[in-house]
Amino acid sequence: MGALLTPAFGTVFWASIAFLAVLMLLRRFAWGPILQALSDREETIAGALDEAKKVRQEMADLASSNESQLKEARAERDRMLREAREMVDKMISDAKGKAREEADKEVASAKDAIALERKAAIVELKAEVGTLSLEIAERLLRDQLQSSDEQQALVNRLIDESPLN
Repeated sequence: MGALLTPAFGTVFWASIAFLAVLMLLRRFAWGPILQALSDREETIAGALDEAKKVRQEMADLASSNESQLKEARAERDRMLREAREMVDKMISDAKGKAREEADKEVASAKDAIALERKAAIVELKAEVGTLSLEIAERLLRDQLQSSDEQQALVNRLIDESPLN
């Protein structure tokens, strides 16, 4: 049984030579391409990591740029809203001023019309009072001067009171 576990010198020698031959063949034909593939893979991963860093930096720059553009857009919007409010306020104040001027003109025109109507009414009233006074005086005189003696006495009295004397 002990012979089964102990290898013969020739077997060990030829196994070692075969191992070295396979090792040389693997080193020459397999390790080079494997190491080259690993090296290429490492370079690809390093390049991808560098590219990811660049993209991350570009994204950060883009976010910063977007933030500044957003601030500028907000400032522009606020300025436009402020200008629009100022324009609306100016238009409202101009419209109020024009309306006030028109109202003042209308009030002045109405006052002038009222004054003219008042003068016309006063003139008409005076004319009416004059006509009415003449009618009343005429009726009184008719009633008082029914006889010719009364008429003669009135004429004499008017002549006496006249400033021509």
